[in-house]
Amino acid sequence: MSEAPLIEVEDLNVTFPGRGGATKAVRNISFALGRERLGIVGESGSGKSTTGRALLGLIPAPGIVTAKQMHFKGQSLAGLNDRQWQEMRGQHISMVMQDPKYSLNPVIKIGHQIQETYLLHQKTSKEDARQRALMMLEAVKIRDPEAVYHLYPHQLSGGMGQRAMIAMMLIAEPELLIADEPTSALDVTVQNEVLRILDDLVTDRGMGLIFISHNLTIVSSFCDRVLVMYGGRIVEECKASELHRAKHPYTQALIKAAPLLNHPVKTLSVVVRDVEWSR
Repeated sequence: MSEAPLIEVEDLNVTFPGRGGATKAVRNISFALGRERLGIVGESGSGKSTTGRALLGLIPAPGIVTAKQMHFKGQSLAGLNDRQWQEMRGQHISMVMQDPKYSLNPVIKIGHQIQETYLLHQKTSKEDARQRALMMLEAVKIRDPEAVYHLYPHQLSGGMGQRAMIAMMLIAEPELLIADEPTSALDVTVQNEVLRILDDLVTDRGMGLIFISHNLTIVSSFCDRVLVMYGGRIVEECKASELHRAKHPYTQALIKAAPLLNHPVKTLSVVVRDVEWSR
């Protein structure tokens, strides 16, 4: 990264207290992100999504977030109040959730949901926000923005819903986008379309992107760098193009466990865990 990073995180911890004791979902992780595509991979429960939510102040009570440093463009994110978080979310950092049908309001039309974000952060008219929403629907490769603008979420396919979510998160022109499993519920063809949209938007707008995924193949070809998480910790960091040369046994196990179309096998490799990985 040749310029100052957008995000700087040092010793981030996310803890959830419970009757049986505290559970550390994220443990002492540190990383920086510039205007690049950073992939975060790992199995379910490794802390990927929790990390993304912590960066947006979306950890629900009684969860506790602590860090030696958690800065966005030099501004500390620790201790922001509700109003400050509202200004930060959308305008500076946005997050695309995994499944649009659980993130979009089912009783509000798509266009109104998209323009609401713009109206929240910009002093403008409803007509200007409407035009901006139509422009964003067009930017995410929706063929008939006017028609989709007037539809409800249940009237959209999974791919269309995900595009609408991306449009909503980008309308305020944030500098950092966190995409949490944005392609997991989509077929391969639609996955590729969504990835092309994200790639174009990141390149054209000069944004930073945190791409959270289980899919090592997508991450290795789409991202610039990769963080591998296990048990709430970052166990390895490498260039995405060199993921196949990973040195940590957990990363190697994940790669071996992934099915390959050009080399089908009867039985996939099983990840054999070592207790030391979590320490």
